[in-house]
Amino acid sequence: MSEVFINNFVVFVLAMFIGFEVISKVPAILHTPLMSGSNAISGITIVGAVVIAGLHRGAWSDILGFLAVTFAMINVVGGYAVTDRMLAMFKSK
Repeated sequence: MSEVFINNFVVFVLAMFIGFEVISKVPAILHTPLMSGSNAISGITIVGAVVIAGLHRGAWSDILGFLAVTFAMINVVGGYAVTDRMLAMFKSK
């Protein structure tokens, strides 16, 4: 394996552990604001995936770009639906 791949893999694994530790310590009251931030990050992911898919560097970049756009859109739409539903609970009738 190449040294670049191993370095990237180590960073990826460390990011997973740190992300898990940070998210598991978040109280429930902060869930909605963090969900909105996650939706913004997914919007950035969509832009990056569209750029990568538009480069046409091969079949893999097209496939991975399409999958990235699809999964990020699912996250954005689902996140906004959940956030809207949670905020609707606080509206007066």
